[in-house]
Amino acid sequence: MEKNFKIGIIGAGIQGISNALFLQKKGFNVTIFDRDEPGSPAASYGNAGHFSPYASVPINRPDVLTDVPAMLLSSTGPLALKWNYVPKMIPWFLKFIRNCTTKNMMHTAKNMHQILDLALPAYDELFDEIELGGLVEKKGILYIWNDKNLKSRKLEINIRNELGVDQQEVTPKEIHDLEPNIKPIYHGGVYYQHGRHARNPKKILLKLFELFLKKDGKFLKTNVQDINFDEEKPVIKTETERYIFDKIVIACGSFSKKLTDNLNEKIPLDTERGYHVHFKDCEHLLSRPVIFQNRGFGITPMEQGLRVVGTVEFGGLKNPLSKSRIKNLINNAKYMMGDLPEHEDEWLGFRPTLPDYLPVIGPSKNHKNVFYCFGHHHLGWTLGPISGKIVAGMIANENTNLDLKPYSSLRFN
Repeated sequence: MEKNFKIGIIGAGIQGISNALFLQKKGFNVTIFDRDEPGSPAASYGNAGHFSPYASVPINRPDVLTDVPAMLLSSTGPLALKWNYVPKMIPWFLKFIRNCTTKNMMHTAKNMHQILDLALPAYDELFDEIELGGLVEKKGILYIWNDKNLKSRKLEINIRNELGVDQQEVTPKEIHDLEPNIKPIYHGGVYYQHGRHARNPKKILLKLFELFLKKDGKFLKTNVQDINFDEEKPVIKTETERYIFDKIVIACGSFSKKLTDNLNEKIPLDTERGYHVHFKDCEHLLSRPVIFQNRGFGITPMEQGLRVVGTVEFGGLKNPLSKSRIKNLINNAKYMMGDLPEHEDEWLGFRPTLPDYLPVIGPSKNHKNVFYCFGHHHLGWTLGPISGKIVAGMIANENTNLDLKPYSSLRFN
């Protein structure tokens, strides 16, 4: 393929920038479009900061359906609905329920494991080219729980063993030795020693973006309205201009659906709304991210303080932030850590999620010069570089020994 091929990427989060950097490595000429500056308060800014190569067990599990009503009714639970959005969610939920069989769960787990296994090496390829300056810590990630839903935990542990994921079950004493400042709310846990965490996801993203610009990448801050075609070449249409490319990549997370709908491809993408708050000057209380699974939240020590993250709220892109979800995070943080100062930075972001909990990575159904890279749900931050590397390989027509069919949008058609 011609080296001066022009590629347009829609989206300047971790997916878009990773795609751009791996395309540049292959000699392509790349332009990124986004309506906001890179590092704006979207998902790549506000995430939990985990690099989670172990996180292959999906949410679509047979046991989850019996848990959902209780989660929705519990004020401390991880799940919430905006009731005005329920009618819109019903088709997605029905597809999700169909994916909650043991067979489909294992299909997702196996295919998440395939790319998660390559996720950290793909990051390291990019990190080799920037000065990271202590922004990534390799201290593992700790999950804890109490006895209430041990059956679910055992299921996850067994699946990870089957896939060959590195994990270490830990006793209450070992948890205390790792994180002495957590209140003893736990009966057991798992420690993933190969997990890493970001001290500041935004700063890492901006360093990668600077690398893209240094390699002659172009960035246009403008709102993409639509995609048209000039013969077979895709045209990115903004409010005022048209830009013709040889190929384009749609990598704008939860906002990708508007564009794929316009391309006449029905992909059931919806959004899980996630929240965070910071407790400033408390980051010394934890050495690594800790996730309390019974309540579905986690705390990561970052430059901005302790970042408390979590909750899944189904409510679309337009509903305002829910104060009850913020309160839920604050109460959960105090339940785990005891006294904390006044919280700061109430943030809401959107996780793009498909009902089978696999991302969409690969060419569009109807247009061979349009590629997709979105739908990474809770693992967008972890999977950015490996997804970008896979798409860059596809665009360059390279052979791969990966089975990429499970990520194709054709599975919905």
